[in-house]
Amino acid sequence: MSGKVYLVGAGPGDPGLLTLKGARVLASCDALVYDWLANPELLDLAPESAVRVYVGKKGGDHTMSQERINELLCDLAADGKTVVRLKGGDPFVFGRGGEEASALAAKGLAFEVVPGVTSAIAAPAYAGIPVTDRRATTEVAFVTGHEDPGKPESTIKWGALAQIGTVVFLMGVKNLPNICAKLIEAGRDPATPAACVRWGSTPQQETVTGTLADLPQRAAQAGLKPPAITIVGQVAALRQELAWFEKLPLFGKRILVTRARSQASRLSEGLAALGAKIIEVPTISFLPPEDPEPLETAVAMLEDFHWVIFTSPNGVDAFFTALGEAGKDARALAGCKLAAIGPATAATLLQRGLIAEVTARTFQAEGLIEALEAKGITGQRVLIPRAAQAREVLPETIASWGNLVQVVPAYRTVRPPESTMLLANALSQGLDAITFTASSTVTNLMEMLDQNGRDLLAQQSREGGLTVAAIGPITADTAKGYGLEVKVQPEKFTIEALTEALSAYYAS
Repeated sequence: MSGKVYLVGAGPGDPGLLTLKGARVLASCDALVYDWLANPELLDLAPESAVRVYVGKKGGDHTMSQERINELLCDLAADGKTVVRLKGGDPFVFGRGGEEASALAAKGLAFEVVPGVTSAIAAPAYAGIPVTDRRATTEVAFVTGHEDPGKPESTIKWGALAQIGTVVFLMGVKNLPNICAKLIEAGRDPATPAACVRWGSTPQQETVTGTLADLPQRAAQAGLKPPAITIVGQVAALRQELAWFEKLPLFGKRILVTRARSQASRLSEGLAALGAKIIEVPTISFLPPEDPEPLETAVAMLEDFHWVIFTSPNGVDAFFTALGEAGKDARALAGCKLAAIGPATAATLLQRGLIAEVTARTFQAEGLIEALEAKGITGQRVLIPRAAQAREVLPETIASWGNLVQVVPAYRTVRPPESTMLLANALSQGLDAITFTASSTVTNLMEMLDQNGRDLLAQQSREGGLTVAAIGPITADTAKGYGLEVKVQPEKFTIEALTEALSAYYAS
């Protein structure tokens, strides 16, 4: 049986602009054939088992001819595979999707078009330029700025375009002088507002404004290169009032997130929403303890404990995994009082239907000690399931009050093997900031570098070329121990507070 090809529009660059249907078919494909302009983040939506084939075209560098791409899609479909052809923008707006659909139709192969957000609308919108606005124009035309070089002459109706309120040219940076000259020659006022937007909707977005007469010169002075679109019309003047994306507090900042991949999304999404370019280099990942017996024994004897103290959301998750493997659930904790080191840990317990008797206001052992001390705990049996390696101040202090404390490793942290290469790539491209959410993220990142690398990072942080953000004082102290100057540290030790503090730092 033959398969099916989905011609999916990847949108203009911001991965959040992919449609829900596009994400759904990506998640279930057997093969993914993608372009240069498709955001690499979207590739992660496809199953790991999916075959990935890059067929991008960049300037004169064509990885694969259009005819060969058509054949590839037909071959994959004929082989019974579900194929996603991921194309920048919209497949049918200067995307040659029609040619690919025709090739499939000619062989009787099933296909479906999943429209995408075209850069012709999205890039101007992210630059603060509405392509239509009743104060300026009620008509818009989309035109290729790069006609088929095989044509004997241009088929663009310049005279008609000169009369249209807004004209958007796609892929026309190299031809910009000719485009502007042709419009002026056809009768368009040289003083007409115009703009070029490069990498629209991404943190690399760059906008050059001017008039029809001087835009080519301004674009050349700015060193503007593809991919970019050009907008001609009175609407371009509205950018001065409506620009929003490039005014976001973290716009264009390259920020390294060092959290474990399973936990990075909340921090990454928060920073990206403020305009940052996120580079994820997970410095830790979580594994079961090397010896599971202590945790298994503790779970089997839960009725003997008066208190169970959780020092991280990871500890909660690992503990409940062990609980489930023992055939138990939250009811096994009915006779225990619970304590959480901070709001995030308490929230993780609440997801399990449990409310902590004590919650520290800060994600710090000292804060939990203060909260527990107010309870006057003494003569109690206390269980602390935590990371295999952790500070001893919490169990030692609780034991000093006359309690019997049992610490069991619930999980261990290791450094992902692929992270060293990811870090090297990130540093080679330059960074504006690094975020640390635990001491282990600092230690593991610095251990990926040789001494020269550590010294260079420390020097950049002192000289202002690199902003180091730490979630709390313990993490900050670890960073300072490596010579890093910490410039951002929130009052509350939470992901949200760290995001806000970094935003406020750059805003000031």
